[in-house]
Amino acid sequence: MKHLLKLSYDDLYQAMDGFSSSNLVGSGSFSPVCKGFLPQVQRPVAVKVLNLEQIGAIMSFLAECNALGNIRYRNLAKLVTFCSSLDYKTNAFKALIFEYMGNGSLEKWLHPCEEGENWKRSLKLLQRLDIAIDVASALHYLHDLCGKPIIHCDLKPSIVLLDDDMIAYVSNFGLAKLFTINSDPSLSQTSTIGVKGTISYVAPGFW
Repeated sequence: MKHLLKLSYDDLYQAMDGFSSSNLVGSGSFSPVCKGFLPQVQRPVAVKVLNLEQIGAIMSFLAECNALGNIRYRNLAKLVTFCSSLDYKTNAFKALIFEYMGNGSLEKWLHPCEEGENWKRSLKLLQRLDIAIDVASALHYLHDLCGKPIIHCDLKPSIVLLDDDMIAYVSNFGLAKLFTINSDPSLSQTSTIGVKGTISYVAPGFW
């Protein structure tokens, strides 16, 4: 991941207006997600700030870096860079910086009331089909076209993000497993963290 932009805590602090709560756009298992504008890349970004006090957060950070740091695909969330530094109180600080997706998550389109949205969203049939194809294309790439196959392990509507053109991107690789393919299938190795995923969404065999 040597090609990624190097950022300090101060860089992100300035881009996120001091990590103001007004910039909060979502939250994950280990991290709030904030929107900001990063001058170094001249575009809006989404920043996942890891809650390092939560068990599994550091392993989640490493899993996403390992999974996304060296791959690029049209329907995968684009990792701009990451930050592993100290904050102004010399506490450990880790964050992942992604391209910002203007239309939010698929979850918010499917269940706007549950997400606290105050306006109605709807998806036409062709849009739903396009999103399904985008997600299937991303999984095909991860499973069959990567140098080392990657299993997401927690695919669900809240981690499918939509850009301004309603193109879908699979995100949140904090539980991902990276497989090493050997001539003997019984010798394949994986890397993972202890948490297995979201009930009702986790893939069979990965509990």
